[in-house]
Amino acid sequence: MNDALVQYYRCPEESIQYALRGALSDAKGYFRFGDAICYGRYSGAATSSVVNDSLRDASQDTFNRNGASYLPFDLAEAVLNLRCELYTTTSPRMQVESALSRIYYLLRPVIPFALRSYLKQLYLNDWEKLPFPRWPVDCSVDSLLEQLLLNSVNANPARQIPFIWFWPEGASSCAIMTHDVETKLGQQFLPTLMDIDDGFGIKASFQIVPESRYKVSSEFLAYLCERGFEIVIHDLNHDGHLYRSREQFLQRAEKINSYGRQYGAEGFRAAVLYRNQSWYDALQFSYDMSIPNVGHLDPQHGGCCTVMPYFIGNILELPVTTVQDYMLFYILDDYSTTLWERQIDLVMQRHGLISFIVHPDYVMKPRERSVYETLLAHLSRIRRDKGLWITTPNEVNRWWRQRAAMRLVEDGNGIRIEGAGSERARIAYATEKLGQLSMTLSGSGQPVSPLELNSRK
Repeated sequence: MNDALVQYYRCPEESIQYALRGALSDAKGYFRFGDAICYGRYSGAATSSVVNDSLRDASQDTFNRNGASYLPFDLAEAVLNLRCELYTTTSPRMQVESALSRIYYLLRPVIPFALRSYLKQLYLNDWEKLPFPRWPVDCSVDSLLEQLLLNSVNANPARQIPFIWFWPEGASSCAIMTHDVETKLGQQFLPTLMDIDDGFGIKASFQIVPESRYKVSSEFLAYLCERGFEIVIHDLNHDGHLYRSREQFLQRAEKINSYGRQYGAEGFRAAVLYRNQSWYDALQFSYDMSIPNVGHLDPQHGGCCTVMPYFIGNILELPVTTVQDYMLFYILDDYSTTLWERQIDLVMQRHGLISFIVHPDYVMKPRERSVYETLLAHLSRIRRDKGLWITTPNEVNRWWRQRAAMRLVEDGNGIRIEGAGSERARIAYATEKLGQLSMTLSGSGQPVSPLELNSRK
C-alpha cells in the first residue's frame, strides 16, 4: 500500500502510514485526489467510466485515525494503472485507433511523405478534445504522491519528512536528448548532428534500427561510442508490427535482445512508441524509453501520467515527456520552441525528467535545424542558471537504480544516506508551506522551487 510513495521519495517507511478504509469495488473507474486524475477500484462510492468535471474526490473520503490515514482506494494499484496505462484497456476508442494505426503502418512504406503527414493530421484532428491524460504534460502520478506526502508531513509530529533527493548533487531536474535514426539519410547526418550537440556540451543517445533500414557496421557503432554518445536498440526493423501478436513479439524480442548484447546497448525503444507493458519481461534490457507522458499526438494514445522514471518489473522506464520534433513541425505546424519550453517548465516544477526525441531526418533543413539549436541553447541556459542535470539515458538509469537501493539511516550524528553512489546523493526535507508541499535540500537553507500544484490552470 505505502511502497509506491516510499519508493518515489525514498523516505523512511515508518513516516508513511496509509491503509484501506474498506473493501474495494469489483469494477474500476476514474476518480480524483485533489487535482490528480486516478483510475482503479474504489471503496464505498461509485466511480466514472470517463473523465469529466464531476469526478469523485477521494481526498474527501479519506480520514485519519490513530496516526494512520485511510484511503478509499489502493494507492499501489492506482499508481500502477496510470504508469502502465491500464486505464486504456477499457476504451473502445483507443482499441479502434490502435487497429487504424496498424493498417496505416502496413501501408506506410508506399505512402509519400506529404500524404503521410496529411493522413496523420486527419487522424489527430480532435486530439485537443481528449480530456486525459492532460496536455501538454500530465503529472497525475506525481501530484497524487505529492499530496499524500503532504498529508503525511502534517501528521508527523516533527512536521517534516526527510527523503533522498531525486537527482545527484542536488540537481533541480534532469534532461536527456535522444535521436531515433530511422533512415539511411538520417544515419548519414549523424556526424553533423553530433557536432551540433557537442557545440552545446550535450551528449545524446542514438536509437539504432538493427535490420532492414541501413547498414549497421562495427565501425559505425565504434564511432558513436568514441565520440561519447550512447547506443540504444530501436525496435527490430521499424515496421510498426512489433506488438502485432504475442508469438511474433517473442520471436522478434529474441533477435532484439541479441542485437542489444552485440551492440553493447543497455536500453530499448520500440518503433512509433508502440508498447505493451505486460510483455516487457521478454526484453533483456536495463531500461526502456517507449512510453509517452501524454500520447495524444502519437499513433497509440495513452500516457504514463508521470515525469519521473519508474520500474516495470526489472526494466526502468524513462518516459518521453515532451512532444516529438515530427509532431511539432509537421502536425502542429509549429517552428518555435514555445511548446517545448512550456513542457520543460511544467516538468521542472515537479523536478522531473525532461526527455526529448529529435530525429536526424527532421532537423536537416535550415529552419528545423535552427529551432533545434534554439532548444539546445535554452537547455544550456537552464543548466547554467537553475542546476539542470543534462546527461544520457544510461547515466539516468545508473543513478535511478542506485537511488532505489539507497536508504536513510539515523544515528547519534543525525541522518545519513547509505548505499552505492551515496556520495552524490543529497538529503531533502518535505514540509508544509501555505498549504502546499515544500522541499528543502539539507544544508542549503532555501526551498527547492516550491511546487505549484495548480500550475496547469
